Amino acid sequence: MLLEFRVRNFRSIRDEIIVSFIASNDKKLAETNLTSTSLKSLSYVVRSAVIYGPNASGKSTILQALNYMRSVVSESATSMQSGQHFNVQPFRLDSSCVTMPTEFEITFLLYGIRYQYGFSLTPEKIIDEWLLVYRAAKPQQWFNRHYDESTQNSVYEFSSHLSGPRKVWQKTTRSNALFLSTAAQFNSLLILPVYRWIVEQLVPLNTGFNLSADLTTALLQSDIGKREICEFLASADISISEIFSVPRQGYRQLILFSPEGPHITSEENEIIIPQFVHKTEKGSATFELHEESIGTQHLYALAAPILDALRYGKLIIVDELDSSLHPLMVRKLVRMFHDTKINKLGAQLLFTTHDTSLLDRALFRSDQIWFTEKDQNQATNLYPLTDFSPRENEAWERGYLIGRYGAVPFFNESN
Repeated sequence: MLLEFRVRNFRSIRDEIIVSFIASNDKKLAETNLTSTSLKSLSYVVRSAVIYGPNASGKSTILQALNYMRSVVSESATSMQSGQHFNVQPFRLDSSCVTMPTEFEITFLLYGIRYQYGFSLTPEKIIDEWLLVYRAAKPQQWFNRHYDESTQNSVYEFSSHLSGPRKVWQKTTRSNALFLSTAAQFNSLLILPVYRWIVEQLVPLNTGFNLSADLTTALLQSDIGKREICEFLASADISISEIFSVPRQGYRQLILFSPEGPHITSEENEIIIPQFVHKTEKGSATFELHEESIGTQHLYALAAPILDALRYGKLIIVDELDSSLHPLMVRKLVRMFHDTKINKLGAQLLFTTHDTSLLDRALFRSDQIWFTEKDQNQATNLYPLTDFSPRENEAWERGYLIGRYGAVPFFNESN
């Protein structure tokens, strides 16, 4: 489970911002909205977190930063070639930041052990990289890497706790590749679980890029998956009585993400097309996905990633979860992550929204709500609702809309 994510000097983010899932001492909604860590130092984490803010305030940028970190871990040792540059964009409205590295750090819990991994990079190379492991109160620094300008090489420090052919991994690691990713490619027994958690447990879903329905259609091919999808859509009351699929020849367009940026590719092959049956007292008809409403298409695409996350305890990251969905449907999706009968392995949800009706103390705790706004230098700031110590019965939605917590647009009423 995710504990914290930190990022600095990335797009509209200049200074370090921290997204924390670590729960406060508040006891409200503890049985539903919190997951135990079994750690004394930080006993609970929240199961979901939501980010509010005006347009262009940096909400999406925070999610993009987490996705970008994941893509560098996933691709730098395999897809990047020597001499290739990372498509990383530092904060450009401060000249002192343009040449400074962009920094990421993630802290998570895996098999009851806390891991703290991070790196900084410029377009040309990795500058720093580190991994700390908390098997006890005092962390073990398994490795530390720093680029030495005088020698034009990376300097490594290793702990005795990290076993294996470390020098081989070091020599194989290019200047534009992560040591963690390289060691994972060599199947390091200690490094591979860290690599796999970052790559496999973080599931970014960007609705701005037409969320793909392929995962849900693939899940539809099994009897269990078909039943789960039908139940998922039936619970949304969208009048679909049956779902099946048919094969068809055609072109599939894919948007692939890598440290160099997104690119589009297409190939001809057999495509599985989902079919939706609607029935009334006067007859029935079958529709393809593109003939369904935008909301139904969005919900269908979300089905498999959400069901998979709940089954395996993953973190779903969704920009504009409320896009084309009714507010009550969004509430239902959030409550699935809060339902301990459905979410047994501590799956988490991080999303952005403009739906202020979700600012409800019956749905969220105050430590689950975050806000973004830009300062006078156009740099993104992120802060939690807890910073305002809201009163016991304070109406969060009204407080937000009247500007009590900031993070709202201001309009020029002179015209």
